Amino acid sequence: MSLTAIRESPVRIEEAIAAVVHPGAGAVVSFVGTVRAESAGQSVARIEYHAYRAMAESELAALANEIEQEIPAARVAAIHRIGTLAVGEQIVACACSAPHRDDAFRAARLLIDRLKERVPIWKREHGPAGPYWVGWRDAREPRGSES
Repeated sequence: MSLTAIRESPVRIEEAIAAVVHPGAGAVVSFVGTVRAESAGQSVARIEYHAYRAMAESELAALANEIEQEIPAARVAAIHRIGTLAVGEQIVACACSAPHRDDAFRAARLLIDRLKERVPIWKREHGPAGPYWVGWRDAREPRGSES
């Protein structure tokens, strides 16, 4: 059984690890994403994370289940924070366990990569030039007009 959550309160890696540890787990791999002070060569003062919460929680649970199906002995946990976060605060805590390290590492890589690709969470960074949405593209503009 996986633990997945989108929340406004601080995330703790210990909670994610506790959710995946069991007697058959010979390996536990964890990942913590934190707000960094610089992005794309620009200073970052803080970041806002926004989500369509019901959809984000559903998609996060679905991808955790997928990984546990792909790697049958794996257990997966992911907690992602939303709201305004300062530099150094934890954004996401992921933990995966499996009987052997290769499967635990593979599950962890799949988890964070799929989370970033598929879970509808949007990031707005605040820097010296003001706030801006990361990865945003105006939907009114035809594809290929970004140049």
